[in-house]
Amino acid sequence: MRFHGPPEGRHYRALAALVGMVLILTALVRAQAFDLVIANGRVVDPESGLDAVRYVGVRGGTIAAISSEKLEGRTVIDASGLVVSPGFIDMHAHGQTPETYRFQARDGVTTALELEVGTGDIAAWYAARKSGTLINHGVSIGHIPVRMAVLEDPGAFLPTGDGAHRAASPEQIKEIARRITAGLDQGAVSIGAGFPYTPAATEAELIEVFRVSASHRVPIHAHIRRGAAGLEEALKLASMTKAPLHVVHINSTGVLATRELLNMLTAATQKGIDVSTEAYPYTAGMTEIQSANLDEYVDASEERTSQLEWPRTGERLTRATFQKYRKIGGPVVIHTNTEEMVSAAVSSPLTMIASDAYWENGTGHPRTAGTFSRVLGRYVRESRALTLMDAIRKMTLMPAQRLERRVQSMQAKGRLRVGADADITVFDAATVLDRSTYREPALPPSGIAHVIVGGVPVVRNGQIVEGVNPGRAVRAK
Repeated sequence: MRFHGPPEGRHYRALAALVGMVLILTALVRAQAFDLVIANGRVVDPESGLDAVRYVGVRGGTIAAISSEKLEGRTVIDASGLVVSPGFIDMHAHGQTPETYRFQARDGVTTALELEVGTGDIAAWYAARKSGTLINHGVSIGHIPVRMAVLEDPGAFLPTGDGAHRAASPEQIKEIARRITAGLDQGAVSIGAGFPYTPAATEAELIEVFRVSASHRVPIHAHIRRGAAGLEEALKLASMTKAPLHVVHINSTGVLATRELLNMLTAATQKGIDVSTEAYPYTAGMTEIQSANLDEYVDASEERTSQLEWPRTGERLTRATFQKYRKIGGPVVIHTNTEEMVSAAVSSPLTMIASDAYWENGTGHPRTAGTFSRVLGRYVRESRALTLMDAIRKMTLMPAQRLERRVQSMQAKGRLRVGADADITVFDAATVLDRSTYREPALPPSGIAHVIVGGVPVVRNGQIVEGVNPGRAVRAK
């Protein structure tokens, strides 16, 4: 005779099995839950060409899922009606301070790189940011600061003495090359250079710098001399040495000849020269009034000197006030370009977008806070000079691809795909617009809703999230 337990025992075992199953299912659901989900946004990825409403799931600082089906997360950002883009990569950002990182984060930037001027001490530069930053950061080993150190120039940021105006001896050229090589060995992203800031650097010196670039297969991010002659000089150096060349702010260098320079770059690429370029969406530039780059204004006419604006007062300079402020020192605005030339540069398929962010002691250029929003608002939405996909490509994928051969971590940036870094910008394509001006350069843009760095929100509903520093070093290994 088979024994059957009491009914209450069977019920207890059935209930226990049900509870166990519920617990298992709950654990599975929790295991599938994401740290962060961006829901219902228009996901735009320039690498795959995806442009569709999707859910993006983030786990452990990386993108773990992109799905047309609903995803669950511990934190959910409703991006309905908003664009979800890879975080913007700015390859030309001076300042690199907590203050400028806040400005740039509100403009959608998740990675800011100082690749033109750079630094003369790679180890110290990264060590100063070791405790964490709001956004990702990186730097080049710069010919300008290295030359300043070797020639004992007294300038703080740009050379004002022998670093600008004295030719280096053969021994000093060797030391400059040695220090640049050492900087690359320490993980510098690239090599920075600025020919107008070091006018006494001979062709022999520049060739040595380009040879270091070629031997390491690392781009030189160069501020070339103005006009077609300046680009010819740089392309000649790149062709002679086989060094990769990146021409910074082609619109600022080209001014009224910008289209000519873009055509020259097209021809150079067709000849097999490894060259790229960038642009920023403003008709005026900014630099240090004491720099050698402005030596040409020393004996300029009153009409030409009036191109310069002292940002602290808004006054256009005269020959007398130029001399006055040059003794004081500080940033000056340079009004030399036209909107037609800027639009030609920004819309060219050759150009990436980079801000040339500039900020010093509370004074700076509006591009520091508004570059990327300005492109999206004025050149995508208003003038339709760019499609949304093309603009995002210029801000994300193109800079990542330019740097990824040297910096492996860039292979996981500038894209929205599973496995990529969760550096993400969420914005309203209908309202995004810069607000910063030459009088109020720190005004944040409108329309940048959320910015995520390494899976951590640093901007939420347009405001900086306080107390977070998820930014990491971008560095070659």
